[in-house]
Amino acid sequence: MLSAFEKALFFLLVIVTLGLAQQTFRWMIGAIRRGEGRLPLDDLPRRAFRAVEVAITQRTVLRARPATSVMHLFIVWGFLYYVLINLGDLIEGFFDVHFLGAGPVGGVYRFIGDVLSVLTLAGMIYFLARRFLARAPALTFRDNVRLHERAAPGIRLDSLIVGTFILVHVGSRFLGRSFWIAERAGDPWQPAAGLVARLWDGLSFSTLNAWMHITWWLALGTILAFIPYFPYSKHIHLLMGPLNYFSRPERRALGALDPIDFEDEEREQFGAARLEHLQQTHLFDAFACIMCNRCQDVCPAYVTGKELSPAALEVNKRYELRGMMPAFASGAESPRPLIEFAITPSAVWACTACGACVEICPVGNEPMFDILDIRRDQVLMESAFPAELQGAFRGMENSGNPWQMSDSRMAWAEGLDVPTVDEVDDFEILYWVGCAASLEPRAQQTARALVQVLRAAGVRFAVLGERERCTGDSARRAGNEYLFYELARANIETLNAVKPPRILVTCPHCLHTLGKEYPQYGGQYQVIHHTEYLTELIAGGRLALSPGKTGERVTFHDPCYLGRHNGIYEPPRTLIEQMTGAPVQEMARTRNNSFCCGAGGAQFWKEEEHGAARVNLTRYAEAQATGAQTLAVGCPFCMRMFTDAQGERAGQGGPAIKDVVELIAERVAGSSSS
Repeated sequence: MLSAFEKALFFLLVIVTLGLAQQTFRWMIGAIRRGEGRLPLDDLPRRAFRAVEVAITQRTVLRARPATSVMHLFIVWGFLYYVLINLGDLIEGFFDVHFLGAGPVGGVYRFIGDVLSVLTLAGMIYFLARRFLARAPALTFRDNVRLHERAAPGIRLDSLIVGTFILVHVGSRFLGRSFWIAERAGDPWQPAAGLVARLWDGLSFSTLNAWMHITWWLALGTILAFIPYFPYSKHIHLLMGPLNYFSRPERRALGALDPIDFEDEEREQFGAARLEHLQQTHLFDAFACIMCNRCQDVCPAYVTGKELSPAALEVNKRYELRGMMPAFASGAESPRPLIEFAITPSAVWACTACGACVEICPVGNEPMFDILDIRRDQVLMESAFPAELQGAFRGMENSGNPWQMSDSRMAWAEGLDVPTVDEVDDFEILYWVGCAASLEPRAQQTARALVQVLRAAGVRFAVLGERERCTGDSARRAGNEYLFYELARANIETLNAVKPPRILVTCPHCLHTLGKEYPQYGGQYQVIHHTEYLTELIAGGRLALSPGKTGERVTFHDPCYLGRHNGIYEPPRTLIEQMTGAPVQEMARTRNNSFCCGAGGAQFWKEEEHGAARVNLTRYAEAQATGAQTLAVGCPFCMRMFTDAQGERAGQGGPAIKDVVELIAERVAGSSSS
């Protein structure tokens, strides 16, 4: 098909394009490598399978915005198939052959290409109309959110460039097929292009051939023109999204923060002040970001009007990198701190560390971890943090609890004769009471109810008593990593001496910290949440329940650190259904899409950042909307946040708030309340 001159010209353009492209890709790779840590490369087959599976199925995209996600699916499938199409067009252009032949195999190849070309064009038109005509609110940011000075115009221009590229590339190839069909008087395998081909009836062979050459050059030439720009464009997510899942550390699924090596005497920076202080995986995130803003849709801080948008954080990182990529990749220090261009101080301290942004992101980005790394810098390097947190830090350091209370950690057990590990050595499970259940009056009722149920089931248990200290969860999420480090080491020393067979907790934050973060410092324990353990006791026949109220309506709030961070959704629901004989009255946002109570990320110990609404009131209103009589929880902090919300909404009705184990205690056969 191509003349000798055209072939030579194409080869020349390929050389120029690849020369420019390799430089821009080298800058991008160099920029990512400036970050802390290293991208993990263990278990490559499994990682490769996950990357390919996510790219093809688009399951992470299809979790939200169904109509938009389907349109995106069309574009992705079209582009994946166009890798084969472009190869076929190159072969046909250079060797004047029928790619894959004129038989059924070639026919199926052309049919799929015909269908996907139409779907890709439809999808791209939809997205351009959504951004430029409909101006979809989901693609915008509120005025109080910090946005990079180049982002607002840059996003629109980049979207226009990418959209035009796709329309020209796919549209030219589709038109080229119509000229190809017209020249050959039809092709039943390409019905859509065949319809367009009817427009060219009466054109001469030479005219059709000329248009075939023009569209061939437009289709493949746009690729050559676009490739050098590819690393700078949002379209790079097509490559970086799957690669993000390929390089995604296992800890991302667990939600555990990376530790800081305080034994490293050469280390001068703790936390992230500038781009180069972020983890490599999080610089990778900036290039993988699709700019869809789904993360801000589920962010409790953004939804309630705070300054935080996890999407804006990733966008701001991207545009800062774009503006300095060659110099940054070569080792230059980023010119300004993250706190000056990427995110505001108020936004940093608005994060509840709920993990919703990580859960929803279709390309596996983790803005939450960036924020927690920035907090580390603010606390450890700058001593810049909300004043209220100082009291919690002081309490954890001096009294072993963030309440700053010197009360006995066994006061909650008065009259229950609860054994400690110093009194018994044949216990089957260690009950880690936690600071809340030890010291906070409402949470103490949960601890007493659990003891009642354990006794009814004949469980041999013990507690640490005065030897127990705060796990340090709040310190770590608030950025005080050194305080967490000290608390973790002390608790690990205590637990290793006790050698508990299993550890039972009523607090998901203790569950997460003991089970998922203490292993970083040598603390390997089997930790179980009380809702899981209670289902075990019932299933094993050790615990019998008397019938509850017939038709009692109960809703359940999924705590972030029980659900999203640890994947425990079914045990509390199973218990509720066994007690009531009816399904849980689910809230609008539930399970992995649950809305935070507002206490996480050390928010419990500080005033909530300014916004249009309070997080706990927003969530309690959702529970109220179910019409349930009882709001069941599985976390002492959720309990307190909803109790406060109930108090603020006094006179407006609403469900009673109880821990799941309190409901169980009311129904334990033959037991009496303690």
